[in-house]
Amino acid sequence: MTHGYYWGMGWGMWLIPIIVIVLLVLFLRNNNTRQPHNETPLDILKKRYAKGEITKEQFDEMKRNI
Repeated sequence: MTHGYYWGMGWGMWLIPIIVIVLLVLFLRNNNTRQPHNETPLDILKKRYAKGEITKEQFDEMKRNI
């Protein structure tokens, strides 16, 4: 009787920390993918230019428009 109880406690001792670690990883991953709320249109434009999504001419034109 006590042997079965012992194994049950062993699984519980491993299961709870694993669940906590998985939830923590999921929370941190979702938290890192959010964009900052204080990002200005010029900041976004600079990032697009830095990534090569737009040309220098497009950057200058869009910058004048904002």
